[in-house]
Amino acid sequence: MNYIGRYIIMLAGIFTKPENLKVYWKEFLHQCVEIGFRSLPIVSIISVFLGAVSTLQTSYQLKSPLIPKSTIAKVVRDSVILEFSPTLISIVLAGVIGSRIAGELGNMRVSEQIDALEMMGINTKSYLILPKMTAALLMVPCLVIISIMLAIFGGREVGSLLGIIATHTFDAGLRSKLNFSDICFSLSKAFTFAFIISTVPAYFGYYVVGGSINIGRASTKAVIVSCILILIFDYVLASLLL
Repeated sequence: MNYIGRYIIMLAGIFTKPENLKVYWKEFLHQCVEIGFRSLPIVSIISVFLGAVSTLQTSYQLKSPLIPKSTIAKVVRDSVILEFSPTLISIVLAGVIGSRIAGELGNMRVSEQIDALEMMGINTKSYLILPKMTAALLMVPCLVIISIMLAIFGGREVGSLLGIIATHTFDAGLRSKLNFSDICFSLSKAFTFAFIISTVPAYFGYYVVGGSINIGRASTKAVIVSCILILIFDYVLASLLL
């Protein structure tokens, strides 16, 4: 309960006593680059192979001649939109982004940079954490959307190259019974996971105590807790919204 209380107090401190908007904007743009554009290569590679593997495994399980080939595309599409892209990509980002945020804030805490900022009357919670959180809330859903498109593209191309399903059949399956509420559900998961990815590691980094060894431990703990919370909220959101 002590952890939860300090986490809530930290969140409350983020939105009190705001600093100069120009300073926030500059840091916000910097965090957008760090969180979004620097994560794009790993997200792209993982997404393409997720779609490719989904097509292979789905075609293996649907070998019956009674099942139309377009069903493969529908299964790949729904799997990618509902689960693979928002959840698996967020877990990857928890490792990539979460460890960086926890390490960065932990290093500032150990080197007493945060204490120096507080001595100058700066609200360090808002100054250091708010730009990271807002950038994550913007960039993580964008990365999830890109992941969905790349995963579907990867599944489509692999299906065509291996002769599993023709491209026109795959495209017909993609358009068949597309439920836009699934896309809204995927984006709601992306926003929730983005909040977790940005604030939980910030908590562990901001309150780190000790030397450089504890910074590594805090980063590891931040990634583990973030991944567990992502899986928990994945179940909660699925139970509430589906």
